[in-house]
Amino acid sequence: MWNLPKKLFSKVKILARKRLINVVKSLNIKCQVWMLYFLECPYHTQSVKNAIVNWTATYRRDSDIVAPYERWQYYDSRVTQIQQSFNYAANKTKKVAWFVSNCHPRNQRMHYAKELAKHIQVDIYGACGTLRCSRSQAQACFDMLDADYKFYLAFENSNCRDYITEKFFVNGLGHNVLPIVMGAHPTDYARSAPYRSYIHVDEFESPRELAQYLHRLDADDELYNSYFKWKGTGEFINTYFWCRVCSMLHDEQRTAKHYRDVNEWWRGEGVCAANSWRELEHLRNT
Repeated sequence: MWNLPKKLFSKVKILARKRLINVVKSLNIKCQVWMLYFLECPYHTQSVKNAIVNWTATYRRDSDIVAPYERWQYYDSRVTQIQQSFNYAANKTKKVAWFVSNCHPRNQRMHYAKELAKHIQVDIYGACGTLRCSRSQAQACFDMLDADYKFYLAFENSNCRDYITEKFFVNGLGHNVLPIVMGAHPTDYARSAPYRSYIHVDEFESPRELAQYLHRLDADDELYNSYFKWKGTGEFINTYFWCRVCSMLHDEQRTAKHYRDVNEWWRGEGVCAANSWRELEHLRNT
C-alpha cells in the first residue's frame, strides 16, 4: 500500500503473482489504484478472475505500464547495421548449445530440440540433457559458449505474446552466438530485438528445415556474420518502471480506468499458443 499526496488516488495496491487476492469488498475506487503486476506469462500466474483492476503492468505492449525484460534503442534509428571487423565464426567447432533445467514446459520446446538434434549437433546442458555446466560457474559456461558454439537455443517455457525474457536478451544477445528463438510471436521479436539478430523457429516449416539453414550458415562465414551487424548500433536502456508508475499516480489529468474482465485481457484467446504460432495461424485459416 502506498500513501501518496494525491486527491484522486491517495493509495495504490499492487496485485502480484504471490499475493493475488479477491479485492472486490475492500476496494475503494475513489482513493485507490489497483495495479496488476506480472512478469511471468499467463500459464505461470494465478487466476485474476473477480479482481478489480485499474492498471496493468506487465511485459505486454498493450499494458497500461509496459515492463519489458529489456528495451533496445538504436543510437540512430536510420542505422540498424554496421560492418563488423570481427569474425564471429572464427575457431568455433560446435553447432548448437542449450542451457535448460525445465524439461516439461507448455510449448513442446524439448520435443522441438530433440527433432532438431536429428539433423544437426545440439548439445543440451543441465537437467534436461547429458552435459553439465554448473550454475555456480555460470561465467565459465558462457565463456565456453562464446568460444565453441555458433548457435544458442533461446527457447522460452511458453509461447505467449510479447513474452521475451533473459533467455534471449542475456543468454543469447549478450554473447557472441546467434540465438534461435521460440516463445513470443515473430512480430513481437521484430519489435523488441535489434534487426537481424536472431532466427525464429516459425520461419521454418520444421526442425529439419531449420537445421538445413543452420548448416548453410555454418558453412558460410559471411552469411553467419551478417547476423551480428546490429552490434554497436544501439543499447539496452533502463525503462525506469517505478518512476513511470509514480508519474502516473501524480497525473491529475489522467482519466480513471477500470477493467471489466482483466482475466480475459490477460489470458484470453490468442494470447498464448499451445504449440507454434505457425500452427495456430494455420488452424485459424482452415
